[in-house]
Amino acid sequence: STYGDRDHRPLEATLAELAEILAHAARDGGNVLIPAFAIGRTQDILYHLGEFYHAGRLPQTQVFLDSPMAIAATEVHQRHTQVFSPEARAAMRENGRSAREFLPVLRYVHSVDESMAINRITGGAIIIAGSGMCTGGRIRHHLKWNLWREAAHVVITGFQALGTPGRALVDGAQKLRLLGEDIAVKAHVHTLGGLSAHAGQTDLVKWAGHFQPPPQVYLVHGEPDKMQALQARLKSVHGWSAHIPAAGQTIQL
Repeated sequence: STYGDRDHRPLEATLAELAEILAHAARDGGNVLIPAFAIGRTQDILYHLGEFYHAGRLPQTQVFLDSPMAIAATEVHQRHTQVFSPEARAAMRENGRSAREFLPVLRYVHSVDESMAINRITGGAIIIAGSGMCTGGRIRHHLKWNLWREAAHVVITGFQALGTPGRALVDGAQKLRLLGEDIAVKAHVHTLGGLSAHAGQTDLVKWAGHFQPPPQVYLVHGEPDKMQALQARLKSVHGWSAHIPAAGQTIQL
């Protein structure tokens, strides 16, 4: 990570897996699609692809960032390198300060026409676009043009909520409804767990422990089993009785 505050052992394993996926896609001759959120996830992915490029481990010759919001966020991100890890700052001083200097094969895609033109490319490209759970955005168009190709690869880089197209892909859907059509899923779908921009259970419990006196805690965001696990962990570590409200319940503080 450019921010240098995560466990590097899982990240190293994740990056090794990503490098193998990219190599596999290059051998197959297909494109790599990466649904990614515009802020945080996209910038980390671009940084790691830049690392691969300078290490000679990026076989793809074109990387498209097809999201005006992600492009704007990336430009802001690059203006604040003082918050990067020392390793990231050193790497960018040596190989280029901006994202497109650090990753020379990167191309920003602004217009709809430019985005549509990418669909003529059948192999050798990495396409990064939102939304991260494939619920909207330009990634849906790229999925429509690539999911049915056996040589294509889709890399899921973050949590996918129940009911989203991204979750359907992770769960092994054989077809996906996209832009009014049912598209067969013949592409390779990969799930990477080490690029999340969010704190996990351990970090959340540690963060919560700084509140004095203990606050009232309500868990409202997450799947039921995960919220129940966090509820039990807060009880065992801090002695807190966290509440999980039911749908439609009103809470008055």
